[in-house]
This record gives sequence, structure tokens and C-alpha cells, in this order.
Amino acid sequence: MTLTPPLPVHTEPAMSDAPPAPASNTASDDAERPRRAIRSFVLRAGRMGSGQVRALQQLGPKFVLPYQAVHQDWDALFGRQAARVLEVGFGMGQATAQIAAARPELDFIGVEVHEPGVGALLREIDDRGLNNLRIVQHDAVEVLQQMVAPGSLAGAHIFFPDPWHKKRHNKRRLIQPLFVELLASRLAPGAWLHCATDWEDYAQQMLEVLSNCTAIANTAPNFAPRPEIRPLTKFEVRGLKLGHGVWDLLFQRPR
Repeated sequence: MTLTPPLPVHTEPAMSDAPPAPASNTASDDAERPRRAIRSFVLRAGRMGSGQVRALQQLGPKFVLPYQAVHQDWDALFGRQAARVLEVGFGMGQATAQIAAARPELDFIGVEVHEPGVGALLREIDDRGLNNLRIVQHDAVEVLQQMVAPGSLAGAHIFFPDPWHKKRHNKRRLIQPLFVELLASRLAPGAWLHCATDWEDYAQQMLEVLSNCTAIANTAPNFAPRPEIRPLTKFEVRGLKLGHGVWDLLFQRPR
């Protein structure tokens, strides 16, 4: 299924380890700040290749945006007005770069905490000559809360988030009700939320959580065929050949 993004809005994983903030005075403030003491990621020291280090040094100043606790002027940061798609957790960035190259009319904001992945995506940006992609190396929850205005995104992608497959670790999974409510609040009318996973039990959890969010609606009876905008990864192709499943979920904020 191919979705047409809404007109550009002119007005972006993942939980904090800090103690919950003091109770808000308003219900709207509570909706803006989901409080969870559990992160959906663990920062590990990763090996940085010389090319990744060089990309960070040379390309980082242009393409990696500093985290700021204020709504960003994305038109100024990209140098144009365009519909924008935010991706949470892009890994090593190959699919992200491929999508950005295929959709030059869209701007893409990639949020990732792991530095090797940031360096790898910067190399992809350089190799492909991309100018419609920016990176924020920070916790996606805080990026969404502070840097992205409500109703400003044309779409959001979450591809193959950490499944935290051990039952005692399921609570670390990114797709939880509070996070989905926050992300949905940043989608413009008509915008899409596209998730994918190769863990069936996580797929079922995603389907349940997304279906219970009243701000978005499923575009398929349950799981969706893989949309054209998401390329197959080498890992995914290998898994499919071995009979492994992949589940896509495509939800949309009503116009």
C-alpha cells in the first residue's frame, strides 16, 4: 500500500532512567510527558570504524543536530519547506538512506542513540549525496516531547526495534501505550505510523497497543503487506529464505 503524505506542515528510542517528574497541573501536560523509569535501549560501547569516525568529524556538524528542549524550526534546519518523516532507531542506517534517496520530496529525521549507527548513516548520506536527512543522537522520547511540535509530522517509522525477547525484559519494549500516544500526537492529520518486526509475539503486542490508541487507525484488517517505502534488508531477506516471518503494521491518523 502506498500512502500519499499530507501537505507540508509549516508551523520528529527511548525512556528515561530519571525519577518521574513532579505531577503536572494539567491533563494536557501529562499527555506531553509519558513517565517511565525504564529505557527501551541500553547504551553499549560499539566499535567505530575509521570511516565512521571521519564521517562524524566531517559531516556531523551539518547533519547531526544537537538535542534542544525546544520545538525546532525544521524549515530552517533543512533549508526548505517539505513534509517530514521521523524514524526512531535506524540502526546502521542503510534502509533509512535508501528510503530518503527514493523519496527526495520528503525530509527525514533519524533518531538513534548508538554512535556507530550515526557514523554509518553519515557515510550513507555522503555516498548517496543526500540533503533531505538529519540525525538527532538522543533519547527519542525527549526528542518527540521537546523538539517536535504536535501535529507536525507526515509520518513515523519504527523498523525492527529491539524485541527484548526474554519475558522479564518485555517491559523494555519501545511500543508501549504512553509512547504511542506521544508519537501519535506528533502526527499531522493523514500522517502514517509504520512499524515492522520479525518477532511474532512483539508483533501481536504492537498490534494490540496501536489498535488501542484512539488517535490512529489501522489501514489493514490486522497486519499490512510490506509498503513499497520500506526496502527489504539483507538480514530480512536471509530470514525470509529460512522461513522466518516479518510483520508490518501501518496505521494512520484520520484526516
